[in-house]
Amino acid sequence: MVILTELPPGSSSTHDYRYDVFLSFRGRDTRLGFTNHLYEALKNANLTTFLDDEEIETGEDLKPELENAIKASRAFIVVLSVDYASSTWCLNELVLILDQHRNYGRILIPIFYHVEPTDVRKQQSSFGDAMAKHKQRMETEESAEKKSQWARNIELWEKALTEVADLKGKDAKKSVTTFLPHSCASMM
Repeated sequence: MVILTELPPGSSSTHDYRYDVFLSFRGRDTRLGFTNHLYEALKNANLTTFLDDEEIETGEDLKPELENAIKASRAFIVVLSVDYASSTWCLNELVLILDQHRNYGRILIPIFYHVEPTDVRKQQSSFGDAMAKHKQRMETEESAEKKSQWARNIELWEKALTEVADLKGKDAKKSVTTFLPHSCASMM
C-alpha cells in the first residue's frame, strides 16, 4: 500500500519535483464531487497537488504546461471514470504518466471511480464505446497523415488503458479513504 504522506515534506524542491501529486481525471465526471474532495484532502495534508482547471476539447494536443506538470510530479492519481476514455486529452495524459511511472519510478495510483478494472483493461462498456468512437473518427479522417496519427494514438491509448488497469488500484465504491493520508481520511 502506498501512503502519500510518505512523501517527505518539501520533496518537490529536493528532487526537482514541483508537485507531489498530479491528478488526472475527466472533469465532467468527477470535478465537482470526488476530485475536488480528493484535491482538498491532499492540499490539507500539505501535498503540493496539480489540478488542471480547464476542460479541453477532444482532439487537442496536451498543453506544454500540462506536459511539464506531469514531468515535474512525483506521484500520480488517475481517476478512471465512465467518460475518462472519451477524452483524447485524458488518454494522452495517461500515456505520459505511464511513461513517467515506467521509466522514472514515479508513484501511480489508479482509482476506479464507478468503473470496473476489467472494463478498463479490456476496453469494454464505456471504455469500449469511447475507443470505438475514436476509431470511427480515424476512419472518417481524409488526410492520410492524420489518419496514421490517429492509428498510432489509438494503439498507445489501448496499451495505456490495459497497463493502468493491471496496476493495483483503489475502487472508489469500496473505500474512498483507504488511499488518502490518514490526516485526510476524516474529511471524507
